[in-house]
Amino acid sequence: MHWQGKRVFLTGHTGFKGSWLSLWLQQLGADLCGFSLGPPTNPNLFEAACIARQMKSLTGDIRDLAALSLAMVEHRPEIVIHLAAQPLVRQSYEDPIETYSTNVMGTVNVLEAVRRTDSVRAVVVITTDKCYENVNWEWAYREIDRLGGHDPYSNSKACAELVVSAFRDSYFHPERYSQHGVAIASTRAGNVIGGGDWADDRLVPDIMRALLSNEYVRIRNPHAIRPWQHVLEPLRGYLKLCECLYEIGPGYGEAWNFGPEYSDAAPVLKIVECIGEMWGKGARWKVDEGEHPHEAQMLKLEWSKAAARLKWRPALTLRNALRMTTDWYRAWANNAEMRRFTEEQLEAYRSIVEQDAVAAGAGVN
Repeated sequence: MHWQGKRVFLTGHTGFKGSWLSLWLQQLGADLCGFSLGPPTNPNLFEAACIARQMKSLTGDIRDLAALSLAMVEHRPEIVIHLAAQPLVRQSYEDPIETYSTNVMGTVNVLEAVRRTDSVRAVVVITTDKCYENVNWEWAYREIDRLGGHDPYSNSKACAELVVSAFRDSYFHPERYSQHGVAIASTRAGNVIGGGDWADDRLVPDIMRALLSNEYVRIRNPHAIRPWQHVLEPLRGYLKLCECLYEIGPGYGEAWNFGPEYSDAAPVLKIVECIGEMWGKGARWKVDEGEHPHEAQMLKLEWSKAAARLKWRPALTLRNALRMTTDWYRAWANNAEMRRFTEEQLEAYRSIVEQDAVAAGAGVN
């Protein structure tokens, strides 16, 4: 599929993942409209890299169905990518109502707006790897494993998965595709890292803030294992999935995992030490002994389905992902022109993917 001129509607475009995805879609030549609240932090990637420069950027709340529907109908997208969310576990404990209203009813509103927009052909709803019922086992979770979620954030994303399934079965059933013409899928990715994330209670932003201010990094669970991956890895999966839904249809309308190489699932402490080493001044850390909400100790994703059917697999090792991330924050700290630097990182990543595809004798993802 050629993205040039394709009308795309992206929720959550001012966030960390949304900003990277917006820049990528701009590079691909998409006619992009973003719908989101303002950037969630200060500083933020959206403003640092001037993401709004080559897109239509609308300020709005996905909980406002009327405004969301009007924006979507006016843009007449062919592809809808739903990223907007309340994405933080700790905040979900503090404000579960906001979390559920955004992540569950917000998803309902996006899909209802799709029902009211007859131009849409492909929809991808992004949830999280935390939507699974985590029993802290060694095995990686598959798309067919049970949904759950201990905390309000994780549980709200499991609910969002059920919303997607219900709308697909009720309004966009694959057997009636010739009538409605819409293919819908959901995606679950691991812990994403990359330049431009400044969210509270996320490991890499916490490390960078500590390094920049020469303070200790406070970590809650140094031995907790997570599936770390650079943000561009799952974004490439989302784009590939959009292409399959658009070109082939509802045969790809299901849940998909996008995770790192299994060997790159690593404990929190390894990430702290690795970034400190790359920064050039070792990160000093200590365990935050205060009371903390429940967090899973082990989480891995099984992504063999994406490898087999989407021809997607990770292109970066964990060390390379950490190097790209550290380089971005160093450039930002040195007052580099961050749109150009961010574009260069994206272009370098796409080149790696292309080289891997050529070496494997396959088409480029």
